[in-house]
Amino acid sequence: MRHRVSLAHLTVIDATPLELIDAAAAGSFDSIGLRIVAPMPADHIVPVIGDEVMLCAIEARLAHTGVDILDIEAVWLFPDTVVESYEAAFATAQRLKAQHILVVGNDPDESRMIDNFARFCELARPYGLKAMLEFIPYCHTRTVMDAHRVVTTAAQPNAGVLIDALHLSRSGGHPDDLRTLDPAWLLYCQICDARALRPATVDALPPGVPIGVEAPCVAYAALPAVERGRLCGAAVRRFLDTLARRAPSP
Repeated sequence: MRHRVSLAHLTVIDATPLELIDAAAAGSFDSIGLRIVAPMPADHIVPVIGDEVMLCAIEARLAHTGVDILDIEAVWLFPDTVVESYEAAFATAQRLKAQHILVVGNDPDESRMIDNFARFCELARPYGLKAMLEFIPYCHTRTVMDAHRVVTTAAQPNAGVLIDALHLSRSGGHPDDLRTLDPAWLLYCQICDARALRPATVDALPPGVPIGVEAPCVAYAALPAVERGRLCGAAVRRFLDTLARRAPSP
C-alpha cells in the first residue's frame, strides 16, 4: 500500500514556507509539515499567522504544486502555557487545510499536562484539527506509555499519538509497544535518519499510514532547499521501495 509522504520543516529548517513547498514538490512529496509556531521563544520562524500576503502566497503555491499540508507545528505545552493563545494558529491551520497540529508535552506535572492537552484538543476541534502528541526522550512526556496515559486520560476524540521512530528507539521503546495504542490514534508517523543501530523490523503501524520525514543532513546544508528536498525525496523513495520488496506477500 502506498504511503503518503510529507517533508517535515526540520529537514530544511532554514527554508521559508514557499521554499519548503518547492522543496517538497522537487522531491515528489505529497505534503509538508509547516512550522508556524516556534517551539521555543528563541527559535526563529518566518511569521505566517496574521500575514495575509504570506498566507495568500502559500495558498497559491500549494495549489500550483499540488502539495498539501499534513501537519502544523510545533506547540510545546509548558507549565505556564495558555492554550487559548493558540486560537490564531488553529484558524491559520484550518485556512491552509492542515489536518493535524503537532504537540509536545514538557510539563513535569502530568495532571496539569493532561488538563492542558484536553483543553487544547477542545479548542482545536472546531477547526477540524487532530492534536497529535509526540513523546520525546528529553521532555517530560518522554515515552510511548507517557503519551498513552495523557491521551487516554484526556479522552478527546481528536487526539492522537505521533510516533517518531528515533524517539521510540531512544526512549527505550520497541515497535511492539505500539500495539498498546488505539490504532485510531496513529494518524501519521515520522521517520528520520541517525547514526545508530537499526532496530529489528517490526510492522506495528496501520498499513499505508502517512509518513513525515525529518532528515536534516549536515553534508547537504549548504545546498539550496529545493535541492535538499529533491535528494531527500529520492532517498525516501529508495527506502520505501526496499521496504516494499522485503514485505511478505499477502
